[in-house]
Amino acid sequence: MSAPPARSPRVGVWLIGARGSVATTVVAGCAALTAGLHPPTGLVTEGPEFADSGLPALSSLVFGGHDTTDCPLPKRAEQLAAGGVMPHRLPVAVAAELAAADREITTGGPLPGDTRTAEELIAAFTEDLRGFVRRNDLARAVVVNVASTEPVATGDDLPPSSLYAAAALRAGCPYVNFTPSTGLQHPALAGRAAAGGLPYAGRDGKTGQTLLRAALGPMFAQRALAVRAWSGTNLLGGGDGAALADPAAAAAKNAGKERVLADTLGTVPEGEVHIDDVPALGDWKTAWDHIAFDGFLGTRMVLQTTWQGCDSALAAPLVLDLARLVARAHETGRSGPLGELAFFFKDPVGTAPAALAAQYAELVEFARQLGETR
Repeated sequence: MSAPPARSPRVGVWLIGARGSVATTVVAGCAALTAGLHPPTGLVTEGPEFADSGLPALSSLVFGGHDTTDCPLPKRAEQLAAGGVMPHRLPVAVAAELAAADREITTGGPLPGDTRTAEELIAAFTEDLRGFVRRNDLARAVVVNVASTEPVATGDDLPPSSLYAAAALRAGCPYVNFTPSTGLQHPALAGRAAAGGLPYAGRDGKTGQTLLRAALGPMFAQRALAVRAWSGTNLLGGGDGAALADPAAAAAKNAGKERVLADTLGTVPEGEVHIDDVPALGDWKTAWDHIAFDGFLGTRMVLQTTWQGCDSALAAPLVLDLARLVARAHETGRSGPLGELAFFFKDPVGTAPAALAAQYAELVEFARQLGETR
């Protein structure tokens, strides 16, 4: 009688903002794909270029995380289904998986009136992570920040995103910052990140408007067309809309959008991005760009684009991609900033090209290298 096939090592995905729209869509989506209920549309790592990379199977992923809200994942999934973010019947079909992930969500912080010091918070978050790994017999766990955007950090105090990042380092967990928040990029964490021997990636997931900019910017540069102005508007609701209504948070978000244009065009055109909170839109977003450029003999022309989509549905497969890639990078002994994952980010860490096509080529080469390490 032949022995049963060996079980794939279980890999944890610890989500900061674990009861938010993106995290809920990640958990429900992974369960749906594992059960064969939906095809892996939008999941880059399910492409043939990644088949031999040794990535953890979707079925091996175990979810948990931190959040400061108490709406259970099954209820949040029902709300998202009612808003058209996921199929209406999906929350029922994957109710067991949502409930299992919800049991692994721990209260984060700092909460209003929280008197714990930064060190006490980091220690608590670290123990939460270690407990998650122990309880679930995990080979490793990747921490992914999908919480609401913070204002740009000022001063020496660690903002919440940096407290969670510090806990990831202390717990020996690779870290991904899918938001424009400070995270590991706080000066106080630079030494710890360098000495930690862990891979990390970020920041700010490239899901819509900036994805388009990263593709169009090189087009103008390669065709020698002079971009005079590039202006944009974002209309969005949900938690992101409310968070980005804060001008300081919006400024943190826009920094990555501006960097993409500067890097791909070689100059910063006139114009800026305006972000408007429209609660009625819920989890849906409309992004409009107006590009004024000069052609041959100074002929003035305009390109306008409109991107309408759901950020949660755009972000969730990328979070799964990143968790799998970073887990595999950790397994193969890589450490430090993973510039090879710039394809996924507006403001990537490490050294990376700015053009989307070049970033994708680096990602595919990275996948090949991961597959060579056994």
